[in-house]
Amino acid sequence: MRNKRVLVLIGIPVLVGAWWAFRPEKLFINQKVNEAAPAALSSEPEALYTGKVEGKVHQTSGRATIYKNTDGKEYLRLSDFMTANGPDVHVILVRAEDKALDEEIVKGQLHKVELGALKGNQGEQNYDLPASADLNKYQAVVIYCERFHAIFGVARLEKF
Repeated sequence: MRNKRVLVLIGIPVLVGAWWAFRPEKLFINQKVNEAAPAALSSEPEALYTGKVEGKVHQTSGRATIYKNTDGKEYLRLSDFMTANGPDVHVILVRAEDKALDEEIVKGQLHKVELGALKGNQGEQNYDLPASADLNKYQAVVIYCERFHAIFGVARLEKF
């Protein structure tokens, strides 16, 4: 009887910790986002770079395009986007020649520019580029799980 109590006292925190780490319910819940493209008052935003999103660890698809508004502000737009959901997924810019992009799981750290947490695993979404984002250096968009260092998908950008 005592052994059962000890197992229960140990088992419950272990199960809660495993649930928190893996968030299995997110495998079955889709979060769809349909943001409109940022409007420019005088003309259409200029497309600078574009690339097809290709899946790595999870099936991921869509198109990543970097636009520049008439006011000079740059943003990334994911269109026709779809990926698996995960516990800590982010959108980042990395150097296209980074060898880690050939792997599914990143060993070590990526030299990156953070654009933010993934807003949803489906749909159209926009991410502002910080002024520090040098598009001459960072020419790959990565959908990246911070917790497990997993690359969900990559889009290598080319001039439009």
